[in-house]
Amino acid sequence: MLSLLIWMPVLGAVLLTVWPSKLSAVRLRQIAFIIMAVVLGWTAVVGYAFTSSDASLQLREELPWLEGLGLSYRLSVDGLSFPLLVLNSLLTWLALHATEAKIQRPRLYYALILLLNAAVSGAFVAENLLLFFLFYELELIPLYLLISIWGGPRRGYAATKFLIYTAVSGVLLLGAFLGITWLGGMASFDYQPLLTQTIPVVQQCWLLGALLIGFGIKIPLVPFHTWLPDAHVEAGTPVSMLLAGVLLKLGTYGLIRYGMVLLPQGWETLAPWLATWAVITTLYGALMAIAQTDMKRMVAFSSIAHMGYILLACAAATPLSLLGAIFQMVSHGLISALLFALVGVVYQKTGTRNIEVLRGLLNPERGLPIIGSMMVLGVMASAGIPGMVGFISEFLVFRGSFPIFPLQTLLSIIGTGLTAVYFLLLVNRVFFGRLSPQVTDLPPVTWGDRFPGLILTGLIVLFGLQPAWMLNWSQATTTVLAAPLIRQPLITQATPVISPSSPL
Repeated sequence: MLSLLIWMPVLGAVLLTVWPSKLSAVRLRQIAFIIMAVVLGWTAVVGYAFTSSDASLQLREELPWLEGLGLSYRLSVDGLSFPLLVLNSLLTWLALHATEAKIQRPRLYYALILLLNAAVSGAFVAENLLLFFLFYELELIPLYLLISIWGGPRRGYAATKFLIYTAVSGVLLLGAFLGITWLGGMASFDYQPLLTQTIPVVQQCWLLGALLIGFGIKIPLVPFHTWLPDAHVEAGTPVSMLLAGVLLKLGTYGLIRYGMVLLPQGWETLAPWLATWAVITTLYGALMAIAQTDMKRMVAFSSIAHMGYILLACAAATPLSLLGAIFQMVSHGLISALLFALVGVVYQKTGTRNIEVLRGLLNPERGLPIIGSMMVLGVMASAGIPGMVGFISEFLVFRGSFPIFPLQTLLSIIGTGLTAVYFLLLVNRVFFGRLSPQVTDLPPVTWGDRFPGLILTGLIVLFGLQPAWMLNWSQATTTVLAAPLIRQPLITQATPVISPSSPL
């Protein structure tokens, strides 16, 4: 079942590339959209077979491959990876819809999007460290080409910078994986046997340091973040949706799966430093977002700030904080994809993203009222307003982290206030007031333009009102993930943080 999530998009990419007849860009877009709709439907089938109350790795597939190298084709899914699989399929489907109908070189473009989806899904379901590394590196190729070919004026610089940073990340991860396997005395890179290995704490800390920098580049964490704003500004709207919504989650997923779980004593030793690192990332990203005048660059720095919340939750490593970390991954994926999709529509219709130029786009007659309304809802969700998915994820993160790291949690909460500040500046300047004379006579916005935003807006509100529908996927898994780390709370709790009858 899991292999089809990988190989269906790969097969679709091959068919789009070698199909003999000359198909128009519109027809190729329709075919790619249908292929991803099938993949999304199959993800729902996987969800039907997935047992949320079972914390073990499920739907396992195994095929011997290069046994001499310790590499095997092993796939599985649990409550950590399954929500991210759904997010990957959904956002790829919506990104294809958000693509311009008459894009240049459509065969290559849609093939690369499908390959990107396959590589990310493969990384999320890989149960072998080398297999994860192969998929982790494979997604680099289509993303680099998508930025360097269909990006903005400085696309070459942004794509090359992304390539260099990610290459360094891959080298560090490979070195850490080799160290975990050899120092643990294991003959293969299979994940399950590595759970029983014993490595001295000092060596765990060194290996964890390599993983932290490697995955920290991908997340990204300060000071390894500088590639992300450039990549977002130069990338097209669909690529930005996938980059912020899904690809950054490879870093946070890897930290939990391979850093926290495989090196628990090292994680406990470095946890206070990780919590402080989370605060620095959160506050720096928020303050930098306030200083931006480009809407896309502001949303990019907002993503960096929100990644700090996930690191804080992982550092605390309580069942509730890990549940919040997974929920924050999905929450941020939905919200950031929505914001980038809406910014893309604004740029397409007005020709600018400069918040010092745009004014009054909520004008019901000549502006973009529906796009503006969804933007207001999106920034409210990002700022953690109750009733939306962002509030649930941030509340879980802070509630689960506060007993372990009260000071760092309180400082991170300041980041939510700063989120409201910079997004209020954006909404107030761009969407309120009189319509700017530089952007009068705007082209009409079709329902096709609004479709990705409407879907994402509906999910943001739905999971904000009914979070248990998503939390139930991961609650059993997070309890097991947190078990090896015996944390001593600085704040005594009088009541359990998770009751058997409720996911909260």
